[in-house]
Amino acid sequence: MICYNCGCQLSEKDFCTGCGADVALYKKIMFTSNFFYNEGLEKAGVRDLSGAVTSLRQSLKFNKNNVEARNLLGLVYFEMGEVVKGLSEWVISKNLRSKKNIADDYINMIQDNPSRLETINQTIKKYNLALGYCQQDSLDLAVIQLKKVLSLNPRYIRAHQLLALLYMKAEEWEKAKKELDKCSRIDTGNTTTRRYRKEVEAMLETAENPKAGAKRKNSLADDVIMYQSGNETIIQPINNKENKSVSTVLNIGIGIAIGVAAACFLILPARVSSSNSEAQDELRSVSEQLDKKTSAIEEMEQETKRLTEENEKLKQDLDNYAGTDGTLEVVDDLLQAVSVYMENPQDADRVGQSLERIDPARASEVESEHFQSLYKILLDQAGPSIAESYYKSGMDSYQKEMYEEAIADFLKAASYDAENGDILYNLGNAYRQNGDREEAIEVYSLVVEKFPGTEKARRSRSYLNNLNAG
Repeated sequence: MICYNCGCQLSEKDFCTGCGADVALYKKIMFTSNFFYNEGLEKAGVRDLSGAVTSLRQSLKFNKNNVEARNLLGLVYFEMGEVVKGLSEWVISKNLRSKKNIADDYINMIQDNPSRLETINQTIKKYNLALGYCQQDSLDLAVIQLKKVLSLNPRYIRAHQLLALLYMKAEEWEKAKKELDKCSRIDTGNTTTRRYRKEVEAMLETAENPKAGAKRKNSLADDVIMYQSGNETIIQPINNKENKSVSTVLNIGIGIAIGVAAACFLILPARVSSSNSEAQDELRSVSEQLDKKTSAIEEMEQETKRLTEENEKLKQDLDNYAGTDGTLEVVDDLLQAVSVYMENPQDADRVGQSLERIDPARASEVESEHFQSLYKILLDQAGPSIAESYYKSGMDSYQKEMYEEAIADFLKAASYDAENGDILYNLGNAYRQNGDREEAIEVYSLVVEKFPGTEKARRSRSYLNNLNAG
């Protein structure tokens, strides 16, 4: 035993010879843990697995670092069919002692065998499915699932017990007894198994000997004559020929009845049992096929969902390539405007009409750098001449007092040449003459801000004062 304080080997003294720590209570705790470990080992040796689990858990309560107790507890769980609990104990043991630990072999024994891992997973799923069927009161389906569980893991005690309980519910006492016998062979000291067995044996005993004493008394009364002589009771058997012949006929009839009953109770049950077995096998096969089809349907639904999502994404990409958002349309309009400009740079009207078909908002959304560069170059080259054309048209309308048309032309001219003060100034005049006071104030303010010290700015300030005063 090693000192908990310094790691020195302890002697028979109640203190550590290395560091002087008081280890009397520590020794008692370690001895108690080892005592329960030895007790669990003995119980496991005689297949009292439930008792072994109790003792080993007590051992770990006193010393959670008792690696041997953990490894043995994992083995006991594994023997009882509780594979997950066993793996948990072995993993903890491996973390406590990473080297020279037999838990490594136990873990590798399971993890290196993919088919065994799959069997364990199927066992857990089917057992949980059986529990769900029990909660839904679908006891026949629960029995089928439990039989599948036990075919995969014959040592799963909880599955045997639940199956026995379902047989008890259906009053199939012989089948319940067989399942409990299997439980007893795996774990001799399981309390739940003993409780179920006591109930089953009581029901079987009641079914085998119903009112036997009462029948014997009635038979005795029919075969004798009883009368009182003084203080004594005389019992005289009936012994005449008529009764003998009647008795012979009666015995023959009873023999025939016994023969018919034997045929009914021996031959017929075997055929019924055979038919039930065939029906159960067929039901099991149908259930397995149904499970496979259900799994296949779920996989197909998931695949359909994935393909639908992929299809939607491809449609969206196709729409983007096809120009549903206006991308290709804007590019085509720009190319047409460039073509018109290259044919005749002086034809501002045609170039302007081509550029007007390009929506500035959509043009700004195009991510291509080449598109943006070409669009800017075209605006820089053709913009001033187009602005001049719209400006002249706007002045003609202004002089004819057609202020709405003048405003439209001035706005188009400003969109192509925003730095032209004459365009902005006359746009403000058109707004003022048309009665658009707010727009006029905004444009005049822009002229004052962009062109300070100019005649246009002075006149704009004067108009601003009049508009604000009015």
